[in-house]
Amino acid sequence: MGKGARKKGPKPDRKPKVRDVFVGQPFEGLAAEPELIALREFVPSATAKLTLADGGDVTLGTVLPMAAAAFVRSDGERFLGLQVQTRSSDISRDLGRALRWLLDAEPGDVLSVPDTTSPTDPDEHNRLQDLLVPSAELQVDLHTDFAWWLPEDADATGDVAVSLERANAAIMPTDRLGSGAYWVLAGEKAHLRWVRPEPENLLLQALARLSAAGTLGLGEGTRYAGSFRAHGLLVPVWDLDPEAHAREWAEPKDQLGARLDEALKSLDSEALNATERRARDGLIGRQLTIR
Repeated sequence: MGKGARKKGPKPDRKPKVRDVFVGQPFEGLAAEPELIALREFVPSATAKLTLADGGDVTLGTVLPMAAAAFVRSDGERFLGLQVQTRSSDISRDLGRALRWLLDAEPGDVLSVPDTTSPTDPDEHNRLQDLLVPSAELQVDLHTDFAWWLPEDADATGDVAVSLERANAAIMPTDRLGSGAYWVLAGEKAHLRWVRPEPENLLLQALARLSAAGTLGLGEGTRYAGSFRAHGLLVPVWDLDPEAHAREWAEPKDQLGARLDEALKSLDSEALNATERRARDGLIGRQLTIR
């Protein structure tokens, strides 16, 4: 039998391939973008009420029991988790699908992992941008532990108790200094981690302008440590005096923010000079990895 004859016959049914396009800036278009990135990447224990486009009452949480994607507490309060291990190419879609599930869930229901495998329907409107009020900011409540997992006067038992103990032990002291800006005490070091909303290239130029002018720090005993990228935005990091209280950095941070805003505005009419370009090249090489 020739090759041509062997190829004849009914062809097996094949499922159409689903192209999953990576979304590098999943929270783009939301006013709360810097805050969402901070809560997902490095804020240990925090909650915030979400403003849903269709109403409803849902609480966003950094970490949920056993790193669940969503759950409904026994008293009926609904929680959506940001820090989950399973993800697709579009985190906003993962969160949106979990949020959809949450709106129909009952007390005690738990969504262990988000839906990351269902094919995307062209008419699907399940991204956070579709479900939230885009202009709404987040009013963040920081917590020193994860007691908010439980209703008041309730005691943790079983796997939840184990998960609660482990989560509490991993918390680093953290304080909020503004939108996307957090003081973090990491062991013997203190940092300001600041998720900035500007495009990376513009922000690096503004940082370089301040660096060349010697005004990139937050005062004596501080230094610019570098930056890392998170979900499409740049997160500059400063080393701070760990002996100072977090609140002592609120004013220096605001002053630095004002200098950054001025530097950003100046780029419209004044390109970087040679010294500032060298400073920018130095900043580009100072990429950090946080744990």
